[in-house]
Amino acid sequence: MIKGWQGKMRSTEYGMLHKYIIARSGGTGNMFGMPVTKRVLVLLLAWTALLSSSSHADDAGSSPADLPRVGSVSESEPQQTAEHHGNAIGIGAGGVGTKHAEPSFNSEQKRKKKRSAMSWVKLQQQFPGSFVVWGPRGSRRVALTFDDVPDPRYTPQVLEILARYKVRATFFVVGNRAAKHPALVRRMRKEGHIIGNHSYDHAVFSRISRYAFEQQIWQTDWILRPLAGYSPKFIRPPYGEITPQQVDWLRRRGYIVVNWDVDSVDWKSLDSNSILINIKRTLQPGSIILQHAGGGEGQDLSGTVAALPRLIRMLHSKGYQIVTLPELLNKPEARGTRTR
Repeated sequence: MIKGWQGKMRSTEYGMLHKYIIARSGGTGNMFGMPVTKRVLVLLLAWTALLSSSSHADDAGSSPADLPRVGSVSESEPQQTAEHHGNAIGIGAGGVGTKHAEPSFNSEQKRKKKRSAMSWVKLQQQFPGSFVVWGPRGSRRVALTFDDVPDPRYTPQVLEILARYKVRATFFVVGNRAAKHPALVRRMRKEGHIIGNHSYDHAVFSRISRYAFEQQIWQTDWILRPLAGYSPKFIRPPYGEITPQQVDWLRRRGYIVVNWDVDSVDWKSLDSNSILINIKRTLQPGSIILQHAGGGEGQDLSGTVAALPRLIRMLHSKGYQIVTLPELLNKPEARGTRTR
């Protein structure tokens, strides 16, 4: 038995198919009096019409009022494994699970990663100011960013270190985690950090429908607005994956997509020395540094916590000023008016 919206959709499709057959069979609905060739042709035409109507339905838009719950990757498309982050945060009404994705960097994956980096440059050229990978190179300023928060295991430790060194950072928040741990989001805001949107359940934007993509944004915005006091202007797509059409949709609504040019690769549960080496490798003025203050089940970010004080001291010793994304990019943190 088919339940819910899928059942309604299936029944509608079968109804359309039946009406089409009746029309093509002279109004009787009985195809068995037709020649075999004609019966096959009618069925093929009916099925083509059905597929066409279903594809148009997938392109329908949405608004914040159309959000009973957030969907993610379509049933026919498996969750994409992460080339950049490792563990994918899974979907579930009861909270955040994990789908372990320990990638093996073979030559094909390396080529894909190179193509992804090239596409980021193209997106930055196509949407200047709305798709960002790094900040101005003219001054020695860098931004620390932390993804996949809040996480009660690691986020408080990161916040304590930042407070000790009087450093402010930008946190990209997963919506269903914020709903589960709202006090941690309020704490980030209270301690002067910037809140960004990191989707509702860590879906791969480039592999979901337009409607599901819009839900990921609006649902998270709805959760974060009362916690942060504003609608976050900055969005980071999970794994950095996003299409030009999605960037344009966000641009027209006042968002800025922010990826990174320095990857700590801390999602691999690296030790602090390895994390610092990865950061130093591509660090330069204007860099946006990717780290994580939240992880999946079994993911160990203790290396990130241990590396953070050393990273802050290293940056200061090299004459870098650590700033937030609004400071680095000279853009407001809020999209539209504040709620408080």
